[in-house]
Amino acid sequence: MSKLQYTFKTDTLFKMLFVRNQDLLWKLVAVLLRIPLESIQELVVRNPEIAPEMLGEKFCRLDINMIVNGQCIDLEVQVANEGDYPERVMYYWAREFSSSLATGESYSTLPRTIVISIIDFSLFNCTEYYSFFQALEVTRHTLLSDKMGFQFFELTKLPGNIDEKDSLLLWLSLFKANTEEELEKIRAMEVPEMEEAINAYYTITASSEFREIERLRAKARHDEAQALHHARQEGRQEGISERNIEIVRNALQMGMPIEDIAKLTGLTCEEVENLRKKF
Repeated sequence: MSKLQYTFKTDTLFKMLFVRNQDLLWKLVAVLLRIPLESIQELVVRNPEIAPEMLGEKFCRLDINMIVNGQCIDLEVQVANEGDYPERVMYYWAREFSSSLATGESYSTLPRTIVISIIDFSLFNCTEYYSFFQALEVTRHTLLSDKMGFQFFELTKLPGNIDEKDSLLLWLSLFKANTEEELEKIRAMEVPEMEEAINAYYTITASSEFREIERLRAKARHDEAQALHHARQEGRQEGISERNIEIVRNALQMGMPIEDIAKLTGLTCEEVENLRKKF
């Protein structure tokens, strides 16, 4: 089988493809939110740019942040399980939700905020590939508010056989595909949006612009891995546990303030700052 060099899970490709082909983004979002496409009256991508200087940052995220019919929707693809993914998405949600309140406005004006995660690992101890979480009372299951939502799609749990009429599984199969044969199997179903998405995939991966963006992204990942290795070595010498080093790294990736990281880990602000410089 011909292994794909880049897949729909490649964060740079994911961002470029769906930002530049917003007809596909509308269809994907409708399927993931399980709403009719025609019900989407507004979809605005709030972070459409992939600036080259951003790719060189150590803690760069390539999510797609949107306003969809007045709701805040953050769409993420995550390949590796770094051990704290639920906490990470809750932090992203909290930051997004709290920043939506304008000065002087009532709390009731805060928008429904949903983080959608397409993940290439098993996160929950269940057979279902789809999980949706909201804030519920633990015995009566009364909904506290519909303004909090977390959707997870676990690619590792997709069924082997997929019906061409199942739009959700078709889209998720595109993200799961790791070989040319898997992409061509989906194309052979002759579903128009799948053919359009696969054609867009080949167009983008063949472009020099994408190759340069991916080169910068790969360099940033390599630099980060090297920095983490050195931080671990020096952290051991300074008596900082491996776990705290990982927590600091992940918290920095989420944009958490140094003071909050210090409280979380029990380290001093100076120790956190020293680790930050090493990453």
